[in-house]
Amino acid sequence: MKVKAGSAGKLKLPDKMTLSNRISMGYKLLVPEPQPKGESIYRGIPVSSGVCRGKILVLRRNRPSVGKKSVSDLDVAEEIVRLEKALIQTRHQILEVQKRVSQGMGAAEGSIFDAHLLVLEDRTLLDEVAKVIQEQKVNAEYAFHTVAERYAATLAAIEDDYLRERATDMRDVTSRVLNNLLGVEEEANLRNLKEPCIIIAHDLTPSNTAQMDRKKVIGFATDVGSKTSHTAIMARSLRIPAIVGLKDASSRLESGEYALLDGFNGVIVANPTDQTLFEYGELIRKQVSLQEKLRDLLVKPAVTLDGHRTLLSANIEQASDTEQAKANCAEGVGLFRTEYLFINREFPPDEEQQYQDYRAAAASLKPMPLVIRTLDLGGDKLMPHLSIPQEMNPFLGWRAIRFCLQETSIFRAQLRAILRASVEGNVKIMYPMISGLEELKEANALLEDYKAELRKEGVGFDENLEVGAMIETPSAAIVAESLAKRLKFLSIGTNDLIQYSLAVDRMNEKIAHLYEPTHPAILRLIRLTVEAGHKHQCPVSVCGEMASDPVLVPLLLGLGVDELSVSAALLPPIKFIIRRLKLGEAKELAEFALNCESSREILGRCQELARQIAPSLFEEK
Repeated sequence: MKVKAGSAGKLKLPDKMTLSNRISMGYKLLVPEPQPKGESIYRGIPVSSGVCRGKILVLRRNRPSVGKKSVSDLDVAEEIVRLEKALIQTRHQILEVQKRVSQGMGAAEGSIFDAHLLVLEDRTLLDEVAKVIQEQKVNAEYAFHTVAERYAATLAAIEDDYLRERATDMRDVTSRVLNNLLGVEEEANLRNLKEPCIIIAHDLTPSNTAQMDRKKVIGFATDVGSKTSHTAIMARSLRIPAIVGLKDASSRLESGEYALLDGFNGVIVANPTDQTLFEYGELIRKQVSLQEKLRDLLVKPAVTLDGHRTLLSANIEQASDTEQAKANCAEGVGLFRTEYLFINREFPPDEEQQYQDYRAAAASLKPMPLVIRTLDLGGDKLMPHLSIPQEMNPFLGWRAIRFCLQETSIFRAQLRAILRASVEGNVKIMYPMISGLEELKEANALLEDYKAELRKEGVGFDENLEVGAMIETPSAAIVAESLAKRLKFLSIGTNDLIQYSLAVDRMNEKIAHLYEPTHPAILRLIRLTVEAGHKHQCPVSVCGEMASDPVLVPLLLGLGVDELSVSAALLPPIKFIIRRLKLGEAKELAEFALNCESSREILGRCQELARQIAPSLFEEK
């Protein structure tokens, strides 16, 4: 059973019930009436490990009040000047924060604020603000807030966690600009706290997190956010226990309450009893022991108890992510999502910029492989400067390989950059959302054209560069044998494969329950793809969320998948369960699943096996 994030209240249970049982029971019960003075439990998403306890400081949302004011024709120019001054002031502030973060945490964390600076240089955004001021004859703060919030709302509605979290970055910058326009101070000052505390807020911007006094902020939790948010990244860098996704904790908790925050499991216990603190100490010792086990096996291979070897790779968004991949002993990068090089910038990166990024990643990983996925734009990944037209159903529209095959100037720059980077000798290329053979042939024809160009120019590249494709649509899975004949590897993107096969938008709360990774149709499509690949000596990997779920890993191995590619931080638990599994058990599970008609029964059998072979990975969660 999964907990409903943000559930809280006093759980009236027998005295002998342990805290872990109380937490588990809390998932199954209806949310009780809140009792402010009693113990209450809140559960969210753990993003930075560790445990702390202390007084709570709740930061209430207090956004700048932005009113609409009409201005005269003569004052329009003055409003634009006010806006420009605020932008300059904001830029100086962000540069100062960036400098402080770079000195205190490192260059990688400081680079987070590059995205903030790019917002201030986005001519599409700023020109639209100026247009609103001039045409509607309104004050600068109203125009800026209106336009920027529309951009942020669009990002917040996107399915992709990484892009959705960029809405927080934009709102962080927006607040700074508005504060400067209105002449008000920042709403949250975390540099001058009087005593150690746990921060509770609806959200914390990267700017808020950057100014935290690490001696005074012992942990923090927010109502919103994900593991990919910049705030979460900074929390891990600061080594502060942190939780996000608590839903409504900031409105239920009060400053001055005492709490225990568990960054291992994503749990906050407000007003814990002495018995709870004692019991929780036992749970934390188990978590620490598990973390030690995970660290110990980092350098060991992902081999089952009966000797079957599985490749474990990492998914990355930028070249600097290779460091975390190596730190978690990834055996390469199975998915480099290159579209993230294209966002938060006024113009698409040119060939040289891309080449530098791709080569840096490849050089960092050598001799391990780097699989670079070509642009997966459209759908939920939008770039205003490319003027992609609005579509009724963008996920079924002009996106990914379809976009690239028509926008050949963009595709050419990327393919040439990848080819040039391939001189490192460990680069592979992968096309997204191939739906049939014709798209593959057309993409490969362009690739050959650009190889010929480079040869003519005397520019080196790897003549043996391997080419693969994503299997993300039912049509691709069904014709996987035709694709495998012409490719060196296949990679199953389970997120889209499930979405397209089951016709389910998992972000739609009314039908999200229909998004089932263990649906018999999905498992048969995976099996079909694996069999097609193996028939033509074409290895098959999975790089979607199914590969990140320890409960589903045995099923994927039983279906014959050769490689799993996941977020670097998730590699240790995935390796942990593989090393406690027998391939024979996995095959039995897969055989059962392929002959079963019920998604729930399949999931239940997966959970049973996972808990049987690796109980410490799941207990007390």
